[in-house]
Amino acid sequence: MTCPEDYSLLQDVLELLAADRFNGLGEAVRHLLNEAMRLERQNHLGVGPYERSEARQGYANGFKPKTVQTRLGELEFSVPQVRDGGFYPSSLEKGLRSERALKLALAEMYVQGVSTRKVAQITEKLCGFEVTSSQVSRAAQELDIVLEQWRNRPLGAYPYVYLDARYEKVRSNGAVVDMAVLVAIGVSDTGMRQILGTSVALSEQEAHWRDFLRHLQERKLHGVKLFISDAHEGLKAARKAVFPSIPWQRCQFHLQQNAQAYVPKQDMKKSVATDIRSIFNASTEIEAKRLLTQFIERYEK
Repeated sequence: MTCPEDYSLLQDVLELLAADRFNGLGEAVRHLLNEAMRLERQNHLGVGPYERSEARQGYANGFKPKTVQTRLGELEFSVPQVRDGGFYPSSLEKGLRSERALKLALAEMYVQGVSTRKVAQITEKLCGFEVTSSQVSRAAQELDIVLEQWRNRPLGAYPYVYLDARYEKVRSNGAVVDMAVLVAIGVSDTGMRQILGTSVALSEQEAHWRDFLRHLQERKLHGVKLFISDAHEGLKAARKAVFPSIPWQRCQFHLQQNAQAYVPKQDMKKSVATDIRSIFNASTEIEAKRLLTQFIERYEK
């Protein structure tokens, strides 16, 4: 396969982008990397095409086609060859890494709640070319596929499961709104923690928690000895409905926060918090009970 050595790269790229309302990004990348590889070979040989020089390090030997699967689709590149070998352009792999990094950056901005139109504007300023909002959406969809596989992966045995929720800004129906992100974290027999699942819901109402817990059940979560969470009524009711036989314990953080509400003096709050943490961090049950008794004797008055 041959490749012309004297064409206007910028003109070709602009024509490709403009012809398809900037959806010709894949062809533009192909042209740019082909030119980068051609220049890399020229530098390797030490002379330009058809030049005569004692500094010449070899001779060009045409181009070899190479098809690569990228996030912009299947692209065919023209890889420059050198007579007697000894040369392979590094710019191809570097360029493909940059393409992957750009796509990840687009998806990350989208996940963080930046509008697709704003992402396109930012990319144009940073990279010097426009990426359409539809291309940003496609980059985000690639993440959605991986995330969906992770959300539905089979679970195993986790003796301890923490349940919690926090409100985050989420894109919904073209608008960014506050929604509850439900989270389950499992602790294995060896003490390793792992996020078991997440779900975005309108609120922490019982119905949403119940759907979330049932999904964990469907994914074969088993061996649970204890659930730990705050005392939210919706969560408590859902847990009793889905896992009625498994005991529950209020999480240390919320228990400590509630205890602080009963401390009469502001200057006592720090010492009370320190003493409560020492009970939680006791190395044995006997030591924890001893510290609890000491705590009660100290503060009961």
